[in-house]
Amino acid sequence: YLALMALFGTSPTLMKSSALILNVFVSLIAFIQYYRAGHFRWNLFWPFVITSIPLSYIGATLPITDSLYKKLLAVALAIAIARMLFQPVDKKETKPVVLWLCLVIGAAIGLLSGMLGIGGGIILSPVILLLGWGRVKETAAVSALFIFVNSMSGLYGLFQKGFVPNTQLSTWLIAALIGGTLGAYQGSFKFNLQTLRYILASVLLIAVAKLYLT
Repeated sequence: YLALMALFGTSPTLMKSSALILNVFVSLIAFIQYYRAGHFRWNLFWPFVITSIPLSYIGATLPITDSLYKKLLAVALAIAIARMLFQPVDKKETKPVVLWLCLVIGAAIGLLSGMLGIGGGIILSPVILLLGWGRVKETAAVSALFIFVNSMSGLYGLFQKGFVPNTQLSTWLIAALIGGTLGAYQGSFKFNLQTLRYILASVLLIAVAKLYLT
């Protein structure tokens, strides 16, 4: 939905606040689906959120120019494109997490997620998979809850600054809930559709181009 907001020329301020609210609902739906399917691992989740939650709050309260917001968001969306197009091979064996490294990673992603309203899941997922700490669907389950808690923390920071939800949010919320429910079910119980991934990657690529050019 951040990519669609960018395509429609939504202001960065509205994009950030709206994305955090939408994240809360969509990520919770996704987490429930993955949890029901038995993919959630608590020991892969908690080391990241110890530092990500407070840093997400701080990130949401930091002032950021529209230009910097667009550039950082474009980078985050580019990571999402790469994640869609290059699907990792699911490993049978996983490595134990390194606590200090999880704390550092959680802090960095938490700060960025609060600043941009992305929740941080699109960055956390490839990191976990690259380091071999979790399997694909375990990573998806952890990332969904990671997005939820960081978005809640970021929203709290915005409300502390006097944030009032925009009236346009209801339309985005309905669309996000429908898409999130279908996507979570497809991802947790079935295989992803290759064609759909290419379509979504194309939309994200257009949004990245627009963010850099405007």
